[in-house]
Amino acid sequence: MLKCIEMIDEIKKHQEFVRAFKATKADEVEAFRIKYLGSKGLLKGYFAAFKSVPNEDKKAFGQAINALKSAAEEKVAELKSALEDTQEAAGVYGDLTRPGAPIILGSRHPISIVKNKIIDIFSRIGFNVSEGPEIEDDWHNFTALNLPEYHPARDMQDTFFVQTNPDVLLRTHTSSVQVRYMENNKPPIRTISPGRVYRNEAISARSHCFFHQVEGLYVDKGVSFADLKQTLQYFTTEMFGKSKIRLRPSYFPFTEPSAEVDVYWGLETETDYKMTKGTGWLEIMGCGMVDPNVLENCGIDSTEYSGFAFGMGIDRIALLLHQIPDIRMLSENDLRFLEQFKSAD
Repeated sequence: MLKCIEMIDEIKKHQEFVRAFKATKADEVEAFRIKYLGSKGLLKGYFAAFKSVPNEDKKAFGQAINALKSAAEEKVAELKSALEDTQEAAGVYGDLTRPGAPIILGSRHPISIVKNKIIDIFSRIGFNVSEGPEIEDDWHNFTALNLPEYHPARDMQDTFFVQTNPDVLLRTHTSSVQVRYMENNKPPIRTISPGRVYRNEAISARSHCFFHQVEGLYVDKGVSFADLKQTLQYFTTEMFGKSKIRLRPSYFPFTEPSAEVDVYWGLETETDYKMTKGTGWLEIMGCGMVDPNVLENCGIDSTEYSGFAFGMGIDRIALLLHQIPDIRMLSENDLRFLEQFKSAD
């Protein structure tokens, strides 16, 4: 009986040793494995001694040697895994001739792709880029643009007002940036204003409560409608590879005369028929000569200077160029969608 208790105490001491054992070399681990788990190891001897243990002590003795066996097996597996990781790390980081891991490239958003292309096209003919706040005041967003309070044309744009201040709102167009630019710069002025705008509209596959615009402004002496037409002709050719455009009379409060610009897209495919509703023509922007009242509101002498302005939706052009069926896809940040533009400029 005394001998059995002594053996159990001995086994428990081995358990403590096993848990505390450490090794930095493979041969140390192998020696440890042979000592406990080998065909002539300690566990083999304890299992052989189990036969001669009295029945009343078999349970305690068996539990002790099983615990020792489990501890030894776990320790061997743990040490081998640690050594393998160390060897792998040394192989990866120690070999200076090993090729580097490939860096996964991100994707440009289709809005950024189109916006950058528009900026590049207009920068070639001397237009700079101007920016302004998205939270705007009534003067810059409406009044300075020939839209005084209670003007019926304000109903053309459903506006998000800031409740705490009825004169503060989320801008409905980037024309407000043009007003700020004219207030702080003297002609000649040649600038485009890309940015996000907000309108209180129902969200669907073709419209959203926020979207992106780019508006252009050219003010100088002797600017005519012919200059506007030539500028738009150049843009459509560079942007779409389509040189045939038409201008239809329209109305905007801040330009007079005003026009809608259509580009002839063609009717070569079924998609062309759907996009143009069978006409071949596709509306892409609005434009016109800057109203003299707008120039005067911004401190520019309308008797000496004239100018033209135009504006287009970046989202709409992105949908068109990349054949995207739903405008909501542009703001959902779905990686499966965005990864399709990895190869885009």
